[in-house]
Amino acid sequence: MTDQALEVTGGIDTHGETHHAAVVDRLGRHLADREFEATGPGYRELLAWLLAQGAVTAVGVEGTGAYGAELARVLREAGLKVVEVDRPDRKTRRLKGKSDPIDAYAAAVAVASSRASGTPKARTGVVEAVRALRVPRRSAVKSRTQAVNQARQLLVTAPERLRAPLRGLTAAQLAKACARLRPGDDLADPLHAAKAALRRLGRRILALTEEINELEAELKTLTTQAAPELLALQGVGADVAGQLLATAGDNPDRLHSEAAFAHLCGVAPIPASSGRRDRHRLNRGGDRTANHALHTIVLCRLRWDDRTRTYMERRTQQGLSKKDIMRCLKRHVAREVYRVLMRSLDHRTTTRQTTQSDLTEAA
Repeated sequence: MTDQALEVTGGIDTHGETHHAAVVDRLGRHLADREFEATGPGYRELLAWLLAQGAVTAVGVEGTGAYGAELARVLREAGLKVVEVDRPDRKTRRLKGKSDPIDAYAAAVAVASSRASGTPKARTGVVEAVRALRVPRRSAVKSRTQAVNQARQLLVTAPERLRAPLRGLTAAQLAKACARLRPGDDLADPLHAAKAALRRLGRRILALTEEINELEAELKTLTTQAAPELLALQGVGADVAGQLLATAGDNPDRLHSEAAFAHLCGVAPIPASSGRRDRHRLNRGGDRTANHALHTIVLCRLRWDDRTRTYMERRTQQGLSKKDIMRCLKRHVAREVYRVLMRSLDHRTTTRQTTQSDLTEAA
């Protein structure tokens, strides 16, 4: 029989169709490994197998934001501690090789040795809903931009009698005008073919605009529900707020400090000193979409906020480059955003606990 007093640590290498699990003891010795299907019954079978190996202290899971998202939810609901594990670096893979059992044992050893200690995103609340809705919005915006560019490119080579009434129009005006075009039956004529192509592009742009407006209205409602104080910050709209919320997750308390949040967003200063030169450089790591969101906030404030423009002028006079000044400003905005996110988290947690208490008393 399995010694239930034995403390073990699990590690899971996740894939699209199967997951490979392994367990090690407190000294990192390999005990057992097994492959399971990436389905509901497979998750339950994997959980039962882990619990049968001993007292599970923690489970390291690769890809908690991709293939391992549902598995991480199942393990947390069972009361197990889930740790996010990065895949082994190239040097380790060159030395030890690459296979599913090797990666699963490596994940378990990383957790047992405390080398991996990251808390994965919960993905069970309104922030996960925001992240999901931002996916079609992003693709719709990209497709609309592509359609507008294609329409303008077609006009470059179109006959003048078609170009003349469409010259100088904005993107919205161009889409409406193109959607009203009436091509003839003879599509072999370049004029009629150009009209047919522009009409289809115009209708596509209008349909995508309607879809984007609907998504933005839904995102504004969800972001207001998740963090109303975040939307009140200058330069923060529904799209920027949605990206920052998605970066932090439903449990931003996993970020232990505002410095950790800044590092996650790629705005923490990186030392780049050498010899007698003492300086810092831009951080090109982290979540680049979150970095872009902070960049958008800074650009808005440079245009509309007097304090930000004054800071830019003062630091320019001190000899800093524009890149360094933007880095400093984004670092300040990250600190401000982190505090707002934590206040919103505390408010949501308090509200949820109060509601549950009221329901208990009512029962």
